[in-house]
Amino acid sequence: MCHFRKFAGPSLAGLLLAGAGTAATAADDGLIVFDWSGYDDPGFFQGYVEMHGDVPTFSFFGEEEEAFQKLRSGFQADVSHPCSQSVSKWWQAGLIEPLDTSRIERWDEVNSVMKEAFKFDGEYYLLPMDWGSTAVTYRADLVDAADVDSLSVFVNPEFAGRISLPDNVDDVYALAYLAIGLSDWTEATEEDFQKASEWMREAHQNVRTYWADNAELSQLMASGEVLVSWAWNETPVTMQGDGYDVVANRSTREGSSTWFCGYVNLANGPNDESKVYDYFNAWLEPSSADYLVNEWGYGHGNEVAMEALGTEVLDAVGLGAVDVPLLAQKPMDHSLRERMIAEFEKIKAGF
Repeated sequence: MCHFRKFAGPSLAGLLLAGAGTAATAADDGLIVFDWSGYDDPGFFQGYVEMHGDVPTFSFFGEEEEAFQKLRSGFQADVSHPCSQSVSKWWQAGLIEPLDTSRIERWDEVNSVMKEAFKFDGEYYLLPMDWGSTAVTYRADLVDAADVDSLSVFVNPEFAGRISLPDNVDDVYALAYLAIGLSDWTEATEEDFQKASEWMREAHQNVRTYWADNAELSQLMASGEVLVSWAWNETPVTMQGDGYDVVANRSTREGSSTWFCGYVNLANGPNDESKVYDYFNAWLEPSSADYLVNEWGYGHGNEVAMEALGTEVLDAVGLGAVDVPLLAQKPMDHSLRERMIAEFEKIKAGF
């Protein structure tokens, strides 16, 4: 994930508080949302608040594998928020149920490519909602732009101890595959996987820390501890809004990555599903798209609302077209992703 904004909206302090814990936040207990931290921002689903008088109850996860294991062990919620490469795994595990598209008021406005990607046995399972890019992000007041024109900055010894990478297997391997010249990870060979893993080991030598969310990364970059990161486009948006000269370069020679996520209806949710669809419909309102783009820098799953915002707005937040390779974080072979997870844990441990 990534972001850019029009210098208003969630402050750095607010984002730090939003990412401070993973415990549930009690509100309307008629809907439990299991989500990434920060997505409890009412600006995303104001229509739900107006209808029900309160925000849903939220519980947070830091990474999709954590969410998967918690749900599989019996944790109950009504709605959750996986990204594209995890959806089929959740479906195969029986964690999600089909969407009743007749209850989704703006279903015809949803990005057609994204929603069709998760149609299993004739049923839709993912409501695409947010998308963005992951790219080299840096303190432009402290780093020369020429130094970040290539992904080799992450293995450059001059930046030892001043680099941060996401604690997210999909984002780090997207980086590593791009760095070795591969822009479609569904075509990765065993040799590609080994080369990408070795590149990651080299980059690990420069890493000060692996960031878990935008709040943590923003704090690291604000203090100057970290100068360069592989980050979602949220980071420059929110940090520019707080007065920091933080810039994303999506046009490094090797390219950048794109991702998309969405909401799923969890099987055996504890509450009546009427509020699930109220929540989905609130998220799909044009006002939600405007807020997500302008305040967070992410793209929105409502394709019609996105087009209405215009290319100038989308270019400003880093969602426009680029003429370098793009690695789309498409669903991949599950056995390869499991190996990536295991290898990434070894790399972080120094092995």
